[in-house]
Amino acid sequence: MDKIVILGGGESGAGAAVLAARKGFSVFLSDTGLLKPEYTRMLEAEGIPFEQGHPHTEAEVLSASTIVKSPGIPLSAPIIVKAREKGIPVISEIEFAARYTSSRMLCITGSNGKTTTTTLLHHILCCAGIDASMAGNIGMSLALQVATDPHEVYVVELSSFQLDNMYDFHADTAILLNITPDHLDRYEHSMELYADAKMRITRNQTPSDCFIYWQEDPETAAAMTRTRSEATPLPFGVRRTPSSAAWLEGDVMHISTPQGAWSMPREDIAIKGLHNIYNSMAASIAATRLGIAPEVIRKALASFKAVPHRLEHVAEIDGVEYINDSKATNVASTYYALESMTRPTVLILGGTDKGNDYTDILDFMRRKVTHVVAMGADNEKIMRFCRDHGFSADDTHSLADALQACRKAARPGDTVLLSPCCASFDLFKSYIDRGDRFRAAVLDLMESHHNQA
Repeated sequence: MDKIVILGGGESGAGAAVLAARKGFSVFLSDTGLLKPEYTRMLEAEGIPFEQGHPHTEAEVLSASTIVKSPGIPLSAPIIVKAREKGIPVISEIEFAARYTSSRMLCITGSNGKTTTTTLLHHILCCAGIDASMAGNIGMSLALQVATDPHEVYVVELSSFQLDNMYDFHADTAILLNITPDHLDRYEHSMELYADAKMRITRNQTPSDCFIYWQEDPETAAAMTRTRSEATPLPFGVRRTPSSAAWLEGDVMHISTPQGAWSMPREDIAIKGLHNIYNSMAASIAATRLGIAPEVIRKALASFKAVPHRLEHVAEIDGVEYINDSKATNVASTYYALESMTRPTVLILGGTDKGNDYTDILDFMRRKVTHVVAMGADNEKIMRFCRDHGFSADDTHSLADALQACRKAARPGDTVLLSPCCASFDLFKSYIDRGDRFRAAVLDLMESHHNQA
């Protein structure tokens, strides 16, 4: 009996283990950390042996016929190097799950906007009455759904880490939103290698499939010269070109594919900001190509609610709006957040720096930001940037101190924007933890304010 070893026991790993067991493989799961209780219960219910909390047992791992690797484990990890030297295939959970389903795969990647576009496209499909589910970096593991709760269509959010170990996987629709610097430490600090990883979303596509991409993104354009796609190209952007499938004309979004053409005023789209127009274009092209009626897509775009931690309105206190954009873990995300700001902004930056170049947001900061609050364990880089460019700034090292500084700096009519540019791991467990705690603290502040009124 072939043996499948799963490295990493999170959502994707546990799901892959269940699918492998139900397909009759001998299965073993190994995680150097501690598994969440729900995953240990899942494995125990399926009778799957596992280890946790100590280094991988090399003999067990290297006896595998195939290894399914967590996206968080780099290819340079010693156990992966040894496995590949032995000729053991190392694949992703998505690659493994796709072997056991013929469902349509609508796949989204990009440095920014993946979660919003995935959620939006899923919302449109559900409004159209299509049996669709989300997977990948969002929702339930694709492997677990294939094993226990199959659907006709999967909308799959894919990171470059997942794409790295996908070989035979086939996306019916591939969406590449943008390519900006992120996770370069995993790609030898090479934008070219990172971009080429993103382009793997087009691997195995045929002319009957489609490739939706931002035509004005220079990194995407460069990557497309190195990786030729066989899929039908459906580009989007601000400007209309002869090949455009979506563009802006004034304040109207236009969609045009062989399956139909329609338009919608920008102001009627629920999620705001130019970056969300791009996300809406990509999702709308995909939905139109599937034959969904324009009136259904328009209704879905108008009713969609922003995902948590992405330009999420939290509250207004004393005339000051508080926005949670904790998911902005790189400079490009904060760039798009600032682009959408229409009021004077007190900006909260800080966290674990990824080698950020803050000059990329300097123009928007000069036009829109009245004050900076640095929130992190080490804010020297941000404080130095603010000093060099003449921004007033507070150096804070906790959420409570950061909010206190924002309260002092903000005036009625201002916005306090948490859009940190950085990962969260210095003060928080994750960007979700950071955003949840920011939201809770703001709501506590609002309740206290109301009680005093």
